[in-house]
Amino acid sequence: MNDIFFSGVIQTTISIPSNQYFCCMNSKPIIYLTWVARIVAAAIMLQTLYFKFTGAEESIYIFTTVGMEPWGRIGVGVMELIASLLIIFPATSWIGAGIALGLMVGAMGMHLTILGIEVQGDGGYLFFLALMVAVCAAFILWINKELVFGFINKVIGKKSA
Repeated sequence: MNDIFFSGVIQTTISIPSNQYFCCMNSKPIIYLTWVARIVAAAIMLQTLYFKFTGAEESIYIFTTVGMEPWGRIGVGVMELIASLLIIFPATSWIGAGIALGLMVGAMGMHLTILGIEVQGDGGYLFFLALMVAVCAAFILWINKELVFGFINKVIGKKSA
């Protein structure tokens, strides 16, 4: 058994079988797909940080429209940076994927309720990027479901079966 230590607001140790440390499925195609999902999600989020942190006109428009400018733009950017860095490393990819999925559900929700799928004539490009990150993050979480449920059970105090 390997012990993985995660620190933060909640500190805990999760025991998992050693063959499930990085990717809970060991077939090469699944491992390759997981790496592709991690790289795609991280690359998309990292690429959009430039626009959020430099105050690009489209970013300011989006966050002003949803009533979150400037603190929301910068806060979301910081969270996307954290999620991207966590996704890159195999041991923490599921944590980053959870953060990324939450952020992208929020972004898609804003597109569907306030902004519209197309923003300032982008043809739905930003919505598509959010959807791609959400799909990649959901895949990473699904692949690492034993880690996710092990962590949840540890946090809520349930014993693993």
